[in-house]
Amino acid sequence: MSSTVPGAVKPPGRSQQPRRPRGRRPGGRGWVAPVLLILPTVIVIGVFVYGLIGSNIHTSLQDRHNIGPSQGFAGLDNYRDLFTDDDFIYSLRNLLLYTATFLVGTLCLGFLWAWLLERKARGESLFRAIYLFPMAVSFVASGVVWRWLLNNAEGDRASGLNRLFESLNLGFLANPWWTNERWGIVAIAVPAIWQLSGYVMALFLAGFRGIPEELREAARIDGASEWQLYRHVIFPQLSPVALSAIIIIGHMSLKVFDLIMAIAGQTNYTTQVPATQMWIEFTRGDYAKSAAIGTVLLLIVAILIVPYLVSTYRQERRR
Repeated sequence: MSSTVPGAVKPPGRSQQPRRPRGRRPGGRGWVAPVLLILPTVIVIGVFVYGLIGSNIHTSLQDRHNIGPSQGFAGLDNYRDLFTDDDFIYSLRNLLLYTATFLVGTLCLGFLWAWLLERKARGESLFRAIYLFPMAVSFVASGVVWRWLLNNAEGDRASGLNRLFESLNLGFLANPWWTNERWGIVAIAVPAIWQLSGYVMALFLAGFRGIPEELREAARIDGASEWQLYRHVIFPQLSPVALSAIIIIGHMSLKVFDLIMAIAGQTNYTTQVPATQMWIEFTRGDYAKSAAIGTVLLLIVAILIVPYLVSTYRQERRR
């Protein structure tokens, strides 16, 4: 009478191999489903992003300065003419002023508001909602309001902020705002700072809340003053947040268009930037010059964004 012994050794000759999942061949077809899943997105991005970028660059290299067909290949002549155009140089100067003012204003106000809220002030939720509310308003809607606030009329005809300064006996603060030929673009940065400072505040506040309390306590136990605590502990922890804020706000400022159109319009020379000039040239039918301006803007944004993306990718690889 035979019996089966548990755990008995099986006869040699048949090695136990892991069973292969059904439906998968030895060659492996596991990449098919993921590729099919992302294929529509790849096609859409390839056609409507990179395809249109390529088409824009191609147009910028053509001799096409009217609504008619291209007169031939112009090469880099359009770019050479662009950088010898005084209007384009003036628009680049305006863009630099706007970006610098926008960055400094949003970073300073955003950090200040985050620092105040980080100190556990009463009514934190209310103040946080008030600071973040402007983000819910579009640049076009806020631009309509700020166009009235930044009215350049003075004296008896003053309105908006100039009227407020006159009523407070601060008439020396009244100025032409965005109609000033030298500093008009700086006035356009004021509503942009008002609208995006809450976003930067949220970034810095998240950075403050992400710093372990143990680090602060250890620094205080070692005898660090409040300034030394911020300089050697808190500021280094906030540097990635500050860099992210600079990248996000910086690339938004480089592409400013709707706010300027809502406040000053496309015909106002004092607030001209490359994006508005590109639109003006396009409406005139100078497609080659408009495409060249768009390509220059793309390169400027890439110079700011690509190093940040490369650095972020390398940091992720090291982890």
